[in-house]
Amino acid sequence: MSTTATSQVFADRIGRIEVSATMAVAAEATKLRAQGASLIDFGAGEPHFPTPQHIKDAAIQAIQANFTRYTVVPGIADVRKAIVERHAADFGSDYSIDEAIFTAGGKLALFNAIQVLVDHGDEVILPVPYWVSFKDIIQYAGGKVVFLQTEESEGFRITADAIEAAITPRTKAIILNSPSNPAGSVVSATDLERIVRLAHERGIYLLLDECYVYLNYEGQPVSGGSFTFAKDHLIVLGSLSKTYSMTGWRAGYALGPKAVIANLSKLQSQSTSNATSFVQKGAIAALAGSQQCVADFRAEFLELRDYILAQVRTIPHVTCTTPGGAFYVYPNFSHYIGRSGVRSATELATRLLHEGHVVAVPGEAFGTPHHLRFSYPVTRETIDEGVRRIKAFLATLA
Repeated sequence: MSTTATSQVFADRIGRIEVSATMAVAAEATKLRAQGASLIDFGAGEPHFPTPQHIKDAAIQAIQANFTRYTVVPGIADVRKAIVERHAADFGSDYSIDEAIFTAGGKLALFNAIQVLVDHGDEVILPVPYWVSFKDIIQYAGGKVVFLQTEESEGFRITADAIEAAITPRTKAIILNSPSNPAGSVVSATDLERIVRLAHERGIYLLLDECYVYLNYEGQPVSGGSFTFAKDHLIVLGSLSKTYSMTGWRAGYALGPKAVIANLSKLQSQSTSNATSFVQKGAIAALAGSQQCVADFRAEFLELRDYILAQVRTIPHVTCTTPGGAFYVYPNFSHYIGRSGVRSATELATRLLHEGHVVAVPGEAFGTPHHLRFSYPVTRETIDEGVRRIKAFLATLA
C-alpha cells in the first residue's frame, strides 16, 4: 500500500494535531540516556519534590481497604466536595459538587471542555506564547485558533484591551493560563476581572487554566472563579500535579456551570469513565489536609527562579524576562539562530541535547521562534552544570 493510501486510512482530525513537543523531547532524552549519555534535564515540567507522605498514605490505605473498583464518572462526592471547598477557601468561589468533576489529569479536563464547547469554525482566543497542547486540542475539535501576540519587552503580559480587540462574532472561548507555561507571565487581578466581565457580557466562555495558580510570585494567588457574577461563562481547569507534586497520579478537575459539567461527565463516561479510585482518596488528602507543603514548594521554587535567572543572564547575548509565576524561564536565543547552520530554536534545542547534553524545549512548540524553555525544579548544582554546558556549546557556534 502506498504512503498516500495509508494516510487516507486515518481520520482528518488526527492530522490536525502533532505529538506533544514536551513529550517528544522527553522521549529523545530517554533514548540518549539508554545509550549512556549523562544529561542535564531542564525539559520536564514537574516538581522535583516527592509527593507529600500524607497523600501517599491516603492512597495506600485506600488500596489496602480495597477501594479499587469503579466510582461514579465525575468522581466520588467526597473528592468533589474537597475540590469545591479548597477553591472556596482559597479564592472565595461558590461551586456545588454538581459543578465539579474529577478527571485523569488537568489536561483531560481541558481536552473535554474544548470538545464540549468548541465546534467547527468556532474561534478560540489564545495568547502567545501558549502551552503546547492548547493549540492542538482546539484544532482537534475543529476550532480556529486566534493567536493573541504579546510583547516580550512587557514580560508577555496579557491585557483586557488586547483580549477585547481580538474578539469577533465567531469567538466562542478565550483561554487564559496564569501563571503561564512557558513564560511564567501573570494576568493582573485588574485585567483578569475585566476579562471575566468582558467574556460574561459577550456570552463567551472563559477557560481558566489554573495549573500554576498557587505558584504566583507577584502577590496573592488570584482565580477567575472568584468573580461569581460570571459563573455561567467560567470554566476553571485545575490540577493537583504541580501544586502537590502529583504529576504521575493524573489528578485534575473542572469547575463550571452544571450543564457544562454534566456534558463533561457525559463525554468522560465514553472515554476514561472515572479517574482512578484510590487517586481520588489521595486527592482528598491533598485538598483537605494541611497546605503547608504548598507554601514550602512555592518558597523553594521562588528561590530557584531567582537562582536560575541570575545564572541564565550570565550566558553571552541571551536575554530573559522575569517570570511572575510557574517554574520555567524562557530565555531568548535569537543571537545564536543563524549561526553554524542552526536555523531555528528547534534545531538549537536538538543540537544542545545531542552535543551539549542539556534538555530544553524549543520555542516553536509555544508559538515563538527564538526561545528555549528551561524547567527549573532541579538542584542548584544541576543549574550550575547546565548553564556551564550551555555556554560551552554556544561557544562552538561560529
